[in-house]
Amino acid sequence: MKRIVPHIRIENCREEVAYYQQVFGGEIKNAQLSDGIDMFKGHEGKYIHAELHINEHCILYFADLFGDEPVKDSNLLLGPDLESEEEISKIYNKLAADGEIKMPLQDTFWGAKHAIIKDRNGISWELNYTK
Repeated sequence: MKRIVPHIRIENCREEVAYYQQVFGGEIKNAQLSDGIDMFKGHEGKYIHAELHINEHCILYFADLFGDEPVKDSNLLLGPDLESEEEISKIYNKLAADGEIKMPLQDTFWGAKHAIIKDRNGISWELNYTK
């Protein structure tokens, strides 16, 4: 296996990809609207695909929901392995601003700073920085 690439299906995808770009940084690429595609008639203005390239190894894929109900409170956690205390604190604070803290940012017995936050979209993030 070369890698696992998360595909996040989310309401108001265009706005939410911009939100995650503000949280994690990076560049939005390959955004494709449903406009003009027959199978998406009635869903104009929605993204059928967008990518947030945080760096060359970290890419999140996104798409709008098309009539499906979003799944919230799942048992899936996305776990970015962060590079510094500054980075984990910055991301933690941005997600916590309008999310729900499940485990506060703290030092752990395994020598890391660690936190779990459910963001405003119901996506759970397990943040980790190994010291």
